[in-house]
Order: sequence, then C-alpha cells, then structure tokens
Amino acid sequence: MRTEGAVALIMGDIHSGSPIVRIHSQCLTGDVFHSLRCDCRQQLELALARIADAGAGILLYEQQEGRGIGLMAKLRAYELQDRGFDTVEANVALGYRPDCREFELPAAILKQLGVGSVRLITNNPEKVEALEAAGIIVAERISAEVEPEETFERYLKIKREKMGHIHDGVEVKAAP
Repeated sequence: MRTEGAVALIMGDIHSGSPIVRIHSQCLTGDVFHSLRCDCRQQLELALARIADAGAGILLYEQQEGRGIGLMAKLRAYELQDRGFDTVEANVALGYRPDCREFELPAAILKQLGVGSVRLITNNPEKVEALEAAGIIVAERISAEVEPEETFERYLKIKREKMGHIHDGVEVKAAP
C-alpha cells in the first residue's frame, strides 16, 4: 500500500477567482541540496515567486520523491544515469513506470479548500488531466519552464520527448 502526503501552503485570498496553484513533487536532491540534474528547485522558486507576485495562491508540496519511486530508488536511478541511461530508461530498468505519481490527492485538497478552478503552474499535461478528471477546472496552464542549465538540458529534452511535457507552448506527445 502506497502512503502519500502533502503540505498545502496558502497565501492570500484563494476564493476571489481562480488561484495560482503549483503541484510540486518533493525533490530532496534538487529542492534542498540544489542538485544540477533537474529543474525542480528552479520550478519551485518560480512558483513561489508567481504566487507572491499575485498576492494569492497555493503550493501543494507532495511527498512523491523521484516521480513517486522514493528516495532510495531515485538514487539508484541516478547511478544508472551516470552510466548513460536517461531518466525514463533508469526508472524502467529498475522496474518502475517512467512516472509513478498520481495526482488525486491535490484534487482532493483543492476540493476540501473549496477551490473549483485554478491557474496551474506546470509543464506536465498529466497534472492538468488529473485535476480536470476530478472536476477541478484548469482555467489556465502557466508555464513552469525555467532557464535550462547545461547540466539538465538532456533531462528536460527527455521529459518533452518521452513524457510529453510542454515546452515553449508546444505540446509533444509522449512516445509509445
């Protein structure tokens, strides 16, 4: 059985319109230790700045480390990446799906908060689909695209090409 938790950080009046929302999966290596393998910390900082600039919004910080595979498996995936695997290939080689996350909890939290419509900061179309499937209206998708570092350009390319993440407003369908 999978246990999942989240922290909801709320700023300002989230009921006067569709609040800015970021669903951010925990990334200890990026968020805390400033890993150069991913854009997680930069996306978190972007989201916090957008919420602060708007004066209202919600950050849903989910405990889904390593796209839901957990910290230890993520570190094993890093070892495989050091040997040439990309992020998707590493997860699959370890027996996981490319992305094991599910986004029912954020939708449930938003409903509990009485939020039925959001402006979602994401590049991941699965987050949009999950919220909409749960009855949350995504009134706007706000790009979570950050300035790429050389150290994680390949990571971003793989997310676009193999996972269908949106880049520069262009959605690329994930490879079968």
